[in-house]
Amino acid sequence: MNGFQHLTVLCEETVDAVLGDRKGCYVDATFGRGGHSRQLLASLAPEARLIAFDKDPEAIAAGEALAAADARFSIVHDSFATLAAHVEALGLTGRVTGLLADLGVSSPQLDDAARGFSFMNDGPLDMRMDPTRGVSAADWLAGVSEADLADALKTYGEERHARRIARALVAARAKAAITTTRQLAELVAAAHPAWEKHKHPATRSFQAIRIVVNRELGDLEDFLDQALAVLAPGGRLAVISFHSLEDRLVKQFIQKAVKGDDFPPGLPVTWQQLRPQLKKIGKAVEPSEAEVDRNPRARSARLRIAERLAEAGA
Repeated sequence: MNGFQHLTVLCEETVDAVLGDRKGCYVDATFGRGGHSRQLLASLAPEARLIAFDKDPEAIAAGEALAAADARFSIVHDSFATLAAHVEALGLTGRVTGLLADLGVSSPQLDDAARGFSFMNDGPLDMRMDPTRGVSAADWLAGVSEADLADALKTYGEERHARRIARALVAARAKAAITTTRQLAELVAAAHPAWEKHKHPATRSFQAIRIVVNRELGDLEDFLDQALAVLAPGGRLAVISFHSLEDRLVKQFIQKAVKGDDFPPGLPVTWQQLRPQLKKIGKAVEPSEAEVDRNPRARSARLRIAERLAEAGA
């Protein structure tokens, strides 16, 4: 396990948001280096249970060390997209008191050049949260069509110059494989016609490729779709997002569950299908100036909180 430091974002706010029954069952869907889990365990009773998920083998190693020291805690080496199946296997469906997720990439992943997430240090172009599974960024770039690459850069990086960058990358790979973060960053920078102030021109492209390689938005949608089934009545959901694509999915999910499902007029439905399933808790929480000063990567974080309703109108 490497020694890269990780500062947990909105730690107290998130744990306070989900903490209910101190003897209850909790899920940390994105363990990382365990900041939220440790904060939560500090407030839980000896009878409580905390289950964590993570894709990253290094996060799993940290989680297994915590599990060895605290019998209340266990960790699953898998995506939070598999939440419902694991919770069901434990017999805990509909019994989870609090469910939290801290989306995106952790600081140790960004800071370790060998992981290939960042253009700040040269390293192999990997970007996988779990390097033992799936296709690396280099392999994906080697095979993706120009049209699909442009679409990914536009959709997941919100890159206005996606077509131009995609064209340049496809032309470059025809001469030599793109295998390092520095290669990719330099190619994108050279192709980019309008650099944003205080932002590296490859920022959006790196984000887009990382999201595709890790299926981040698809996993998030799957996770949210399963959240209601695992939560107990009165259970809390808290999700921290770091960019607009994630936050939009979380916001829309909560809005829909607060409103209840939409059905065409005249379609026969039961009241259970129409009733609201979540109650929104407050406005989105953002980090304080003091936290951003300590950890500039927290700047874009946004925490949304909702509570599982027991019945219609609850």
